[in-house]
Amino acid sequence: MPDVDKGIKLKTIIYWFRNDLRILDNPGFSQTCLQATHVVPVYVHDINLSEITQWGFIRQTKHRQHFLSTALSGLSELLRQKSSHLIELYGNSTKELIALARKVGATEIHCEKIIAPEEQAIVNQLVAHGIQVVETWQSSMLDFDKLPFEFENLADTFTSFRNQIENKGNVARPVQQAVSLIPPLPRTLSVTPQLSVIDLTTYSPDFFKEYPHAITSFPYHLEEYFGSEKAGCQHIKNYFSKNLAHSYKETRDQLSGTDYSTKFSPWLAIGSISAAMIIESLREYESKNGATKSTYWIWFELLWRDYFRLLHFKYGKKLYIKNGIARDIPQTLRLSGKGLSIQAENLKKWCDGMTGQSLVDAAMHELKATGYLSNRLRQVVASYLIYDLNVDWRAGAAWFESQLVDYDVYSNQGNWLYIAGLGSDPRGGRRFNVQKQTHDHDPQGYYRASWGCA
Repeated sequence: MPDVDKGIKLKTIIYWFRNDLRILDNPGFSQTCLQATHVVPVYVHDINLSEITQWGFIRQTKHRQHFLSTALSGLSELLRQKSSHLIELYGNSTKELIALARKVGATEIHCEKIIAPEEQAIVNQLVAHGIQVVETWQSSMLDFDKLPFEFENLADTFTSFRNQIENKGNVARPVQQAVSLIPPLPRTLSVTPQLSVIDLTTYSPDFFKEYPHAITSFPYHLEEYFGSEKAGCQHIKNYFSKNLAHSYKETRDQLSGTDYSTKFSPWLAIGSISAAMIIESLREYESKNGATKSTYWIWFELLWRDYFRLLHFKYGKKLYIKNGIARDIPQTLRLSGKGLSIQAENLKKWCDGMTGQSLVDAAMHELKATGYLSNRLRQVVASYLIYDLNVDWRAGAAWFESQLVDYDVYSNQGNWLYIAGLGSDPRGGRRFNVQKQTHDHDPQGYYRASWGCA
């Protein structure tokens, strides 16, 4: 007998998955399931991500698309196990969500809160069309409701922020268990199988054809659910079972290999895992094996990730303009401006790995071929683009968005501004000496040779 005949007031809520592609530790989704009689889980492949940027390249390349596709496959499977289904839509996010809401009779859309300007603009558009949007902040390690300061009083340097947090004794928010029951889809909604963004049977990272001796930083897998919550949780388990956390600080600046760094970032970026889940495993590891400078450094890096999020709460759109949040433009940037045609030429050389600087070129080859790059090389190539090629930092940030499987809007903006001296860096920028970096990190040339830059 239909629910309406039992006198139950029906409430259909759309849960819009964004960068939170998990069931475990997803407070927003759990609350939605408690409040609704029918839940419609949806992911929108926004058409804007297939557009060409002002810098002349697509916003999302095949590596990002593939990783996302595997994550969505995994999420869809988790939902099916709980008698639900993931609806995948393609097009303009605002239009698609409004059309779906009308179709299922929903007046509410619940979702993860993303404070970046473009993402907030979509929410504002939905509200303007009469949709009630309930946002849940859930992408940080810390509980932002328990910070020892208001957002507008956030320290402008990371060190000051870190001292405030550690002096207060703030810890990571607890991990919330996965919801046990998901309300069914509305009976009026017919579900048809959706095609993945990329056909998983044909995707192949074929860079070994061009670079037969390539040494990459990120191991590619073609398993159906590689980017999923299940795979991300398994990666956390594997990492801490190998005792790698005790050597993290000493190895994190290496250029290639599978174990020198945590490699949590791809799953974190799309929300297949959460920072709180990592910290929970880290604390369990420390309780059994002891805390060290290296285990602290994992916390330290996740705290940086939170700091870049907090900068968005304080500064918002200012983080996306050419001069960033700097009061004074660094002297090096003021004196190094070049014409647009020269900038465009230099940007293309940089993107293609044709600058003539072997370490930079090798790094750019790896990035383009695999969608990943070590943290050390990200800093080196960013510095080279800004200070040596005199190109607008926003072009480099856009290229990283296009290429990186672990692209995170907050960290990407924050790190590029930091290198350019237009963000939170108290030194006014970080210019790297490429020759010194080459000598320190690839003295024998193995990395460069592996990417065709001997």
